[in-house]
Amino acid sequence: MTDAPALEVVDLVKHFPSKHGQVVHAVDGVSFTLARGEMLGLVGESGSGKSTVANCVLRLTKPTSGTITLNGVDITQLSRRAMRPLRRELHMVFQDPYSSLNPRMTCGDIVGEPVRLHGLARGRALDAQVETMFESVGLRSELRFRYPHELSGGQRQRVAIARALVNKPSLLLADEPTGNLDARAALEIMSLFRDLNRQGRTIVIVTHDMAMAEHAQRIARIEEGCIVADVAMVEAR
Repeated sequence: MTDAPALEVVDLVKHFPSKHGQVVHAVDGVSFTLARGEMLGLVGESGSGKSTVANCVLRLTKPTSGTITLNGVDITQLSRRAMRPLRRELHMVFQDPYSSLNPRMTCGDIVGEPVRLHGLARGRALDAQVETMFESVGLRSELRFRYPHELSGGQRQRVAIARALVNKPSLLLADEPTGNLDARAALEIMSLFRDLNRQGRTIVIVTHDMAMAEHAQRIARIEEGCIVADVAMVEAR
């Protein structure tokens, strides 16, 4: 295993053209390093650029400039074909689990889909892997046979987390993962992320909520596309 950081972002810039011929500086020189097994809270107000940073790291958005290095590999300019084998290493948990989960699939099929797409398991082996993932995120195994609309918001988000983890990515990003949940469910989801981190998962939590970010080991605050503070928490909750 390489000794390189799980993620290194250097001078990341992302500009978007506006309708009036001007340039919107969404991200303007963001740099940070994430060690293996670390959880980072990337916190900022709406429009601060935090979600754009996450989308650039995932290569859902192409950076204007800067470098993004995943496990020692520069992925900044990789083509779609070159990125394909690395997709297993990066997964996102989105804010709204209801819209990010296919309503026509059972929750078990949703979690197993990434495994099937990568040809990693099938049949009983796949079923066993999905059942294990449900248990690892605190879901009863029988919920595999339910559809997303039959679950609570917190349960749906756990399904989304299980789907993101099923192929054992080296980096998990979560963009406002508690934004659509009530206070109790939000705390339970953050507790789950903290437990996953204690098990060695490398995680970036993107949020506007400082109380949620304080569950991480480090907090990087972003304002107007720039990181203005990067603080190690003395003791994460």
